[in-house]
Amino acid sequence: MEKNKNIRVGVVGVGRGSSFTGEAAKAAGFELVAVCDQWEERLNEFCTQKKVSGYTDYGKFLEHDMEAVVLANYFHQHAPFAIRALKTGKHVMSETAACHTLGEGVELIRAVEKSGQTYMFAENYPYMRHNQEMRRLFHTGEFGTFLYGECEYVHPMSADDANRISIGINHWRNWIPGSYYCTHAMAPVMFITDTWPVTVNGFMVRTPPDSPEWQRKARSSDIASMIAVRMDNGAVAKLLQGGLRGHDVCTRIHSAKGYMEGRGGQVTLLRQQWYEKRKYPEHMTYTPDFPILGELARKSGHGGGDFFMLYHFADAIRKGAQPYLDVYRGVAMSIVGIQAYRSALADGATVDIPDFRKESVRNKFEKDDWSPDPARRKKGQPWPSVEGRKTPSAFALNYARKIWKKCGYRGE
Repeated sequence: MEKNKNIRVGVVGVGRGSSFTGEAAKAAGFELVAVCDQWEERLNEFCTQKKVSGYTDYGKFLEHDMEAVVLANYFHQHAPFAIRALKTGKHVMSETAACHTLGEGVELIRAVEKSGQTYMFAENYPYMRHNQEMRRLFHTGEFGTFLYGECEYVHPMSADDANRISIGINHWRNWIPGSYYCTHAMAPVMFITDTWPVTVNGFMVRTPPDSPEWQRKARSSDIASMIAVRMDNGAVAKLLQGGLRGHDVCTRIHSAKGYMEGRGGQVTLLRQQWYEKRKYPEHMTYTPDFPILGELARKSGHGGGDFFMLYHFADAIRKGAQPYLDVYRGVAMSIVGIQAYRSALADGATVDIPDFRKESVRNKFEKDDWSPDPARRKKGQPWPSVEGRKTPSAFALNYARKIWKKCGYRGE
C-alpha cells in the first residue's frame, strides 16, 4: 500500500468505537468512511455528525469500499466479526478480548493465516508511556532475567456509571466473569518481557453483600479476580483485575539485577548494584516521554495507548506485515482469562494455556465451546459466578432500569 495514502476504515460500535474516529485516527493515517451499530438512533446521530455512511447490518457494512475494520462491538463477540471481515479481504483491529472460547481462538488464528490480512489486537495498556519505557529498559539487558511481575487493572465504578455502560440485563458487562477481562493486566507483562503464558491458577473475589454500588448493579458475576501465571521462561506473574475499591493501573517487574515499576506515566527504578560497578542511582522516579510522536499520543485516550494502537495498525498494513500485538499474542492473552476461570471453578487448580502458534495443538481445541455466556450456555457449562447461578435483586434491577431509561433504552 502507498505510504502516504489514507487507509479507509470502518468502525463497529458507536460507543467505544468513537475513540477510533477522531484526531488520533487521522494522525495515524485512517479515513473514517463507515460505522456499524445496532442502536439505530445513536448510529444516525453519529454518522450525521461525522458525515459517513451508517449500517445496522454487518454484512452490508462489509460491502462498503474500505480496507480495514476496527471492531469495538461487544466483548464476547469479536472473533466471529473478525473472521467475517477477514474473509472479505479486510484488515482487522479487534478490541479485547480476541475470542470468547478456545475454539473461537483456533478459528480466528486460522482465518488470519488463510487471509494474509493484517490483524491487530487492540490492547492499549502496553502503549502507555511507562510500559513503553519499561520495555525499552528491560531490553537493554541491564536488569537481567525476568523473575516475577505484577500488573493491576483495578477499576471501581459507581453504580450509576456502571449501569450507563452496561445497558440491558443481558449486556456482557452484567455477566462476564471477572477473570475474562484480564488483557489489560496480562499484556504489559508480555510486552515488556517478551514472555508467554503457559499455565494459570485462577481465583475469583466474590461480590460482597454489603457493597453499596454492587447492590445497585444488574450484575450476576463476581467482583474481581486474581490470576497467577507461569510464563515460558519460568517467571511468575500475578494479575489483579476487577471492581475493587482503590483505583490502580500499575506494572511491576522484578528481575535478577533490579526492579522497575510503572504507574500513572511515571517509572520507578531500584538497582542496588551490590556486586556490580555502580553506574546508576540506587533509586529513581521519573516521567519518561513517549519513544516517538509524544505530542500526538498525549492528546489520545488511555494514556496515549489508543493512538499507538492505531499507529502500529496502520504501519503494519502499509508494510504488509503483522504487528507486535498480532493474533497469536491476542488469543494467548484472551484465553488466559478463560483458563483462569476454569481454574477458579476447580479451587485454583493449575490449568494449561495451550500454545495456538502450533497447529498440532489447535487441533485438540478446535471444538472447545466452553462458555459462561447465559445465551449460549450448554448443559454442564458454567454460570458467570463461582457461586453458581446468580440473579440481580429486584432493587438492583429497578435501580439499573431507571439509569437505562435515562439513556434512551426501552428494553429489559
